[in-house]
Amino acid sequence: MDKNITIYHGSKQIIETPTFGVGKKTNDFGLGFYCTESNNLAKEWAVSSLNDGFSNRYTLDTEYLKVLNLNSQEYTILNWIAVLVEHRVFTIKTPVARRAKQYLIDNFGINVNAFDLIIGYRADDSYFDYAEAFVNNGITVEQLARAMKLGKLGEQIVLKSQFSFSKIKYDGFESAEKDKYYVLRKARDDDANNTYLSILEKEEDGLYIQDIIRGGITNDDPRIPRNISK
Repeated sequence: MDKNITIYHGSKQIIETPTFGVGKKTNDFGLGFYCTESNNLAKEWAVSSLNDGFSNRYTLDTEYLKVLNLNSQEYTILNWIAVLVEHRVFTIKTPVARRAKQYLIDNFGINVNAFDLIIGYRADDSYFDYAEAFVNNGITVEQLARAMKLGKLGEQIVLKSQFSFSKIKYDGFESAEKDKYYVLRKARDDDANNTYLSILEKEEDGLYIQDIIRGGITNDDPRIPRNISK
C-alpha cells in the first residue's frame, strides 16, 4: 500500500470532518468510516432511487497504521464471513446456523478493533444473501467463493481507530446523480441476485458449514478458499 492514498466516501451529505465513534455497529466491520478507492463505487453507494448524493474525497496517510487486509493470501473467505456474522444481523433459520455462527467466530474470527484500518469486500445486500445462505447450510464454501469471485464486489477501506481518523484530510467532493449511479447500483444487485438463484438450484459436492463444524476444520485447511479477490 502506498504511503498516501486517495479514498472516497459515498454519502447523502458533504462530510468535511469524519467523526470517530459514530455510525452503525451492525455495518460489515462494526463502527468505522467506510470508504473506497473507487470514486464510481462511492457514487453508487451514495445514491438511492429517490435522492442524489455526494462522493467525498480524502487523502489518507497510511504510514504507521496497523492494517488488516482480509483480501490478502494470509486470510480465507471464512475469515471475512466470520467478521460479518459477528457484526451484521443474520437470519438464523436452523440450529445448524446457530452453531455455525459461533463456530465461525471461534475458529475464524478476527478482532477488527485491534487494527487502525481494514481492507475487505463490502457485503451489499445482494451479496449478503450468499453469506446468509452459507451460514444456514444452503450452499457450500466452494459455491460461496465462486459467487464472490464472479460478482463485481466493491472493496472497501474502513478507518477503525482514532489514530486513523487523525491521518485523513478532506480534499473536496463530487456530486453523484441518482439517474446515472442508481442504475449502475441496481444492475450490480440484479446480476448478483440472478447468480444467487442459479446457485441455489444446484446441489454440488463440497464443504457445507455443517461439514466444516463436524470435521473441526480450521483456517489452515487447504480446502478453504483463500483470497477472494483473485
